[in-house]
Amino acid sequence: MTYRPSPPSLLARMPWWLLAIALLFVVGLWAISANQTYAQIFSALAGGVVTTLWVSLVAFALATLIGLGVALARTSGNRLLREIATFYVEIIRGIPVLVFLFYVAFVGAPGLVAALNWLLEPFGAAISIRQFDFAWRAIAALTVCYSAFIAEIFRAGIEAVDRGQIEAARALGLSRWQCFRLITLPQALRTILPPLANDFVSMIKDSALVSALGVQDITQLGKVYSSGTFLFFETYNVVAFLYLTMTISLSLLVRLLERRLRENRY
Repeated sequence: MTYRPSPPSLLARMPWWLLAIALLFVVGLWAISANQTYAQIFSALAGGVVTTLWVSLVAFALATLIGLGVALARTSGNRLLREIATFYVEIIRGIPVLVFLFYVAFVGAPGLVAALNWLLEPFGAAISIRQFDFAWRAIAALTVCYSAFIAEIFRAGIEAVDRGQIEAARALGLSRWQCFRLITLPQALRTILPPLANDFVSMIKDSALVSALGVQDITQLGKVYSSGTFLFFETYNVVAFLYLTMTISLSLLVRLLERRLRENRY
């Protein structure tokens, strides 16, 4: 009778780093539920989670749409479109996110309002700069910044598709749009989904920069609460715990997605 070793348990197969993170998460939850100070801080910062996720989701959705358009321009047969798209990507990627955030909030937004007022002047209407909410200025800045990085992800995915498939489809009579929609895009999406998801995780972390504009996200609420109570250690522990909960959860989902795509490929 052949001896077959029993498969290792789930605990034995779980990586140590994940066990350490799980332990850290349990300790954080216990501190928030058992310690009144941490519980009060958590209640004060909970509203910032909604703002952080809302800003990140809207900015990422818009950045993905713009990034796809820029990537199509970069892979276009028209040289003018390629040059303009490359100029856009190189310029935006070379500016730090915080600097661009200030530029959009305090230069771009007033300039846009002034241009709109010039157009509306014959109609006797006017827009105040105060009507341009800082949250939307932050979303605009994050959208433009991340669209340049996402454009490169899309471009790499599009160029990874075998040209022979596209030539064969063209030979069968498919239009350029049909080739892109039916052949290029589905295969490119399988390639770019993991790095695209990683960019969303990065955006959640970079969304903390919007606190510099006074947007009521997790970081801004933590800053206000700690300055009023002088509980800096406890407050920023909760701030870090909230960000870690969101980013690590998403990172684990990305790993699961990568594994599923790898299994389906083979």
